[in-house]
Amino acid sequence: MRGAVVAAAAAAVGNMLQGWDNATIAGALLYMRRDLPALQAHPALQGLVVATSLIGATIVTTFSGPLSDSRGRRPMLIASALLYSLAGLLMLWSPNVPILLLARLVDGFAIGLAVTLVPVYISETAPPDTRGLLNTLPQLTGSTGMFLSYCMVFLITLAPIPNWRLMLGVLLLPALLYLLLTIFFLPESPRWLVSKGRMKEARTVLQMLRGRQDVSAEMALLVEGLTTGRDTAIEEYVVGPTDEAKAACSAAPSRWHRDRAACSTTSTDPVVALLDSLHDMNPPAGGTTDVPNLGSMIGVHDRPPIDWDEENSGDDDGDIAAPLLTMEGEAATSTVGIGGGWQLAWKWTEGVAADGTRQSTVKRMYLHEEQAEGVHAAALILQQFSGISGVLLYTPQILEQAGVGVLLSRLGLRDDSASILISGVTTLLMLPSIGVAMRLMDVSGRRSLLLWTIPLLVASLAVLVAASVAPMAAAAHAAVCTGSVVVYLCCFVMGFGPIPNILCAEIFPTRVRGLCIAICSLAFWLADIAVTYTLPVMLASLGLAGLFAIYAAVCCVALVFVALRVPETKGLPLEVIIDFFNVGAKGTLPNLHDDDDHY
Repeated sequence: MRGAVVAAAAAAVGNMLQGWDNATIAGALLYMRRDLPALQAHPALQGLVVATSLIGATIVTTFSGPLSDSRGRRPMLIASALLYSLAGLLMLWSPNVPILLLARLVDGFAIGLAVTLVPVYISETAPPDTRGLLNTLPQLTGSTGMFLSYCMVFLITLAPIPNWRLMLGVLLLPALLYLLLTIFFLPESPRWLVSKGRMKEARTVLQMLRGRQDVSAEMALLVEGLTTGRDTAIEEYVVGPTDEAKAACSAAPSRWHRDRAACSTTSTDPVVALLDSLHDMNPPAGGTTDVPNLGSMIGVHDRPPIDWDEENSGDDDGDIAAPLLTMEGEAATSTVGIGGGWQLAWKWTEGVAADGTRQSTVKRMYLHEEQAEGVHAAALILQQFSGISGVLLYTPQILEQAGVGVLLSRLGLRDDSASILISGVTTLLMLPSIGVAMRLMDVSGRRSLLLWTIPLLVASLAVLVAASVAPMAAAAHAAVCTGSVVVYLCCFVMGFGPIPNILCAEIFPTRVRGLCIAICSLAFWLADIAVTYTLPVMLASLGLAGLFAIYAAVCCVALVFVALRVPETKGLPLEVIIDFFNVGAKGTLPNLHDDDDHY
């Protein structure tokens, strides 16, 4: 999967620049306030300098999705690199506050494109069994960018008169690197190419991404993905419970039986229970699946080869899918392996209607082991109101107010340099945490990581609140606050940081994925603006205790939401996830306690 890894890494550099910018503005704010008196006199204006980039990201998000659906993912990422470069030049100049605000606005345009489309691009190019790992790369590169930027900012602070314009303008160098990577190492998304009928290009890109010539099975899956989210029947997807599971439901109706997800509480989303049941079935060790014991329901036959060299306009789904429907017989079936122990199958049936006319139907089914198979965006707002954007952007100020200078007083550093140094060390400690998340993302799964890390976020914020109100020595107070911030950030980047973006990139149909992601990103940026703009004011009026008490309460709400509404999507092809959500959206999920509705 070298091709997929290279493409994901090249795209994720856009998030590295976002992390770089977060750290530089956090450090530069300490010196802007001294050089620009208006910022010192008006905390709201200081928040506006930071929030202007978020406003720019919000503006560009409103049309980035439709543009990426019509023009492609790659051109939008190249545009992001160009905007990053322009923003770096403007911030290096910035003679006054209005020009600085303009530079931050252009920077926001670049950030908005990258943050919105990089998860989409990686989800559409990565194989199902490593999609979570590769989609965690943006979190890794973002934190790496923050660490490198804090190192640069710290060195500049050692100068007699630190230059905040230089801190911000250095962004130009990594932006030019990103531009080169997007031009030379970023192919177009194969799913987007298929949606436009450009089959030859899609096949060539898939061959490069997968490192093999035979990609017919995945091409078939991508073509089928064009019709997901339309006519989906629940009988294609429901996983029937075992007799033991049914008995467990009868004995304890309110108990969620995890072995087969056969019963659930009334407050739990049925899609969560159904998808959980899929992950209880382990794929075969060889990576391919036979489909035994399906009785008379389905017969498995070899599928004729498909010629993907013929281009198609993409305007007629029936024409695109026509090569797939070349089966014969009263109940003929064709299956192809699509990875992760899954097979894509088409069942062709013919019969006679009540009026004597002959009818034929084609069903698409996703098969796993012996069962027929068949998986989220509100978490983004909760993600931002957990306080992460404010903590990241104002880490030096938070630590400075916590008295971190006491810990490094023996080094002879000023308080501002000490807070930036601690911020850099904190960011460095985030990197191994992200490494752990990358390892577990496709093993333990997205849902499990959220359920384990959000309680730790609540605990770390609670300790911060307690340390702010309890009387203690200055050194002890600084140590407890610093340790809590480190735990908060490390836990966030393991779960609540990357996973909402991963989930949102996984659940929408290919044709409208860009538009839907743009809507999710709009919610993300609006919440981000609210948190970032209000944090300086809240920090000045409520102090650390009141501020982090609010964030802790939001994290508690997020934990309940995840437990009840967030399903597990690890290892599932995007098309399977989309079809499952389509069934749930139509409200046609069966009553899991009804013994007659299972297959």
